[in-house]
Amino acid sequence: MKIKKTILSNKLRIVSIPMDTPTVTVLVLVEAGSNYETKDINGLSHFLEHMCFKGTKKRPTALHITKELDGIGAQYNAFTSNEYTGYYAKVEKKHFDTILDVVSDIYLNPVFDEHEVEKEKGVIIDEINMYEDMPSRHVHDLFAEVLYGNQPAGWNVAGTKEIVRNMSRKDFVLYRNKHYVASSTIVVIAGNINQTKAIEKVKKKFAEIPTSNKGSKLKVKELQKKPEIILKHKKTDQTHLVLGFRAFDAFNKKRLVLEVIAAILGSGMSSRLFQKLRDEMGVGYYVRANEDLYTDHGSIAVSTGVTNSRAREVVKAILKEFERLKYEVVSNDELNKVKEHLIGTMYLQLEPTDAIANFYGGQEVVTGKIKTAEEIAKGIKKVTPQQVQELSKELFNEKGLNIAMIGPFKNKKVFDSVFKLK
Repeated sequence: MKIKKTILSNKLRIVSIPMDTPTVTVLVLVEAGSNYETKDINGLSHFLEHMCFKGTKKRPTALHITKELDGIGAQYNAFTSNEYTGYYAKVEKKHFDTILDVVSDIYLNPVFDEHEVEKEKGVIIDEINMYEDMPSRHVHDLFAEVLYGNQPAGWNVAGTKEIVRNMSRKDFVLYRNKHYVASSTIVVIAGNINQTKAIEKVKKKFAEIPTSNKGSKLKVKELQKKPEIILKHKKTDQTHLVLGFRAFDAFNKKRLVLEVIAAILGSGMSSRLFQKLRDEMGVGYYVRANEDLYTDHGSIAVSTGVTNSRAREVVKAILKEFERLKYEVVSNDELNKVKEHLIGTMYLQLEPTDAIANFYGGQEVVTGKIKTAEEIAKGIKKVTPQQVQELSKELFNEKGLNIAMIGPFKNKKVFDSVFKLK
């Protein structure tokens, strides 16, 4: 797999990945997400992503866009995160020119029709309501809030219903002009392509992209001095929770050690927390651990949903597993098993062209550097038991401890006696 990064004279980046496959994916990423917003426009990055599909100069309505893509059997969508937004389409290789034309068009030429803006407000508000009705999903929004509070990293990517209602066409135009520029944009092409010809086609499609200076974002402030709990009262049959610690940014050399630690705790059915909660305690249908790293902040956390009456017991059990990593050296057998699990899972996930596009494009948009799967696998294999213990001792302390919960509890003091480390 020959991965090529091309930087044009206007600073637009092209990442091209030829593959022996019947499909091709075009993904356009922009360094613009909720972390780039101010409070009065929180949610605009996400709303703008919706509006790009509502019509362009060449394709004046949403139906013009969707009919063309549906007519060639394409899979297509968009997404918004804290630090970037993405627009993509995946299709049979013979339709590469079509999806490149459509995806570049919605990215470069949205019209932001005022009538469509007003209609889409209802869709966005329903989306916010939907996620608030899904405690296993919404609890992650609360975890960001308890970590970062009233700053962009702590705000909901979708914004609030009140802010969404007050947005206008002018907001979209100003924000897009500030952030959707060449130096903030990455075009990723993965699949059955002629690499040289594909790059030339991208150059032509993006020849008129604005070249003004890209917009900036506020640096995240880490202010925590003691363990923090955020509890949202909701009549539920389960308590959904996310428990974790502050970590570091995506540039840190210890990031693969952190990935291994997360896998030891909660990746796979043989992981420590799956064994503890599911097999020993008989609670928690799902349990997983993930590291979540960005340009200037990061965390590692465990998420699960458990019977309300056993929530305190489960919090105590999760904390005990974090403590074990500090005071007990992981065995070589367990560490090797986890490494092979991580590497094997990574390769299995990288079979489709859209996964490849996201894997390499995601690295470029966050860090500006690309590592191959082979390089990452090599780094994972080098992680030692001593590194796991040292990083656990560094991170797993009460100063960086946080928990977010949704459940029928009205007073977070119920958890005070168990929410502590040795």
